[in-house]
Amino acid sequence: MTHLDFWFDPISPFAYLAFERLPQELEGLSVEVAYRPILFAGLLKHWGQKGPAEIEPKRAWTFRQVHWLAHQHGIAIDTPAQHPFNPLALLRLLWACAPEGGTPNRRACEAVLHHIWQGGGDANDPARLAALSQALAPRLDPAGEDVKQALKDATADALARGVFGVPTVGVDGRLFWGLDALPMLAGWLRGEPWFDGPAWEREGAPRAGLKR
Repeated sequence: MTHLDFWFDPISPFAYLAFERLPQELEGLSVEVAYRPILFAGLLKHWGQKGPAEIEPKRAWTFRQVHWLAHQHGIAIDTPAQHPFNPLALLRLLWACAPEGGTPNRRACEAVLHHIWQGGGDANDPARLAALSQALAPRLDPAGEDVKQALKDATADALARGVFGVPTVGVDGRLFWGLDALPMLAGWLRGEPWFDGPAWEREGAPRAGLKR
């Protein structure tokens, strides 16, 4: 059985779509998936980037494309009442639900993603957050220092492995970023011969270029 790491921040609509598509893309493959919630803002800060929603024309395009992709894949989606929003409460809730030494299960991740991306509500509405927490019955206090540290450690570990965006799937030391990379991931797992050719290493190697 092949182990996959799925790094995501539920604030990302592409992470939501990739989460929903992942079982279909991996159908027939023997895999286990570790779902690893991380802070997307931490990635942006580390790599010196802005989030798509922070650039107005890009935000408008992103949500139009996201809704088209959801339509294409038959995935229910509603943009939350506020976006971007602070996802820390939801990220910490997920780590509070994780078993000792493990990662949150798919059911907990699905509940949080649906909380955000279905219904169009405010993701941080206190009453909604309380109901979600009650339904998930976390093992630990989401506001506890150990949970906060777990999120920090997960984000730091993702950065150490070269993760720069969400969603990213890692397998055998290779990273596959984005919803549109899921077929490429499946190709690697199925042993497509392209991956034995020179392109992967050649195109990933550093090269000279103009720097701003």
